Amino acid sequence: MQAERTYRQDFVAGVRRMAPLIVAVVPVGIVFGAVAATKGLSALEITLMSALVFAGGSQFVAMDIWTHPASWTAVGFAALLVNLRHVLMGTSIAGKMPAFGRTQKILSLLFLADEIWAIAEFRAREARLTPAWYTGIVVPFYLAWVVATLLGAVLGGFVGDPALIGLDFAFPAVFIVLVTGFWKGRETGLVLIASALSALAVHHLVSGVWYIAAGAAGGLLVAAMSGRRTEAGE
Repeated sequence: MQAERTYRQDFVAGVRRMAPLIVAVVPVGIVFGAVAATKGLSALEITLMSALVFAGGSQFVAMDIWTHPASWTAVGFAALLVNLRHVLMGTSIAGKMPAFGRTQKILSLLFLADEIWAIAEFRAREARLTPAWYTGIVVPFYLAWVVATLLGAVLGGFVGDPALIGLDFAFPAVFIVLVTGFWKGRETGLVLIASALSALAVHHLVSGVWYIAAGAAGGLLVAAMSGRRTEAGE
């Protein structure tokens, strides 16, 4: 009985922690659904994509390069390139899951998203991650994303291109909020600047989605150099 009560309390605590981002992700999901609808996808196809892929960044990139008929090689490679960051995110959060069994950890990482990773990282600074708490942040967020994209797909025909009314800013706005939570001063600023400059340069010079990998590489390089200087100073 005590274990059941603790599980329920942890689950509710997770839901509460994720609630603000659930509110934020709904307009992002609606935007994606509307964008996908303008590309000719049906509401069912859009909903299944969100339910099975569950990766906003790669889904938006896929829609950006979507053609009829779709080039599955190009779309798949773009999604892979965008989601390579999950290797680092998964490695980071997996080390903070000693309370998870092997199967629980695998399932948890399967539902890893940027927002879920960030909230879990914040939690790990304060307390031990538990399967119940993690489930509490995953379930409502996943459902909100899938339902929001369905809503966007249904409304897409009426809304048209979301960029025309500024709704496309909802996606970067969520990431701006997440980044501020990891701000550590000058070092963080340098990493962001390096990442942005690398991405912009490659986007200007190379076609495709290589700018995403370039931005990540530029930020990682500066972060590594900053870490070495800090160790040397110590």
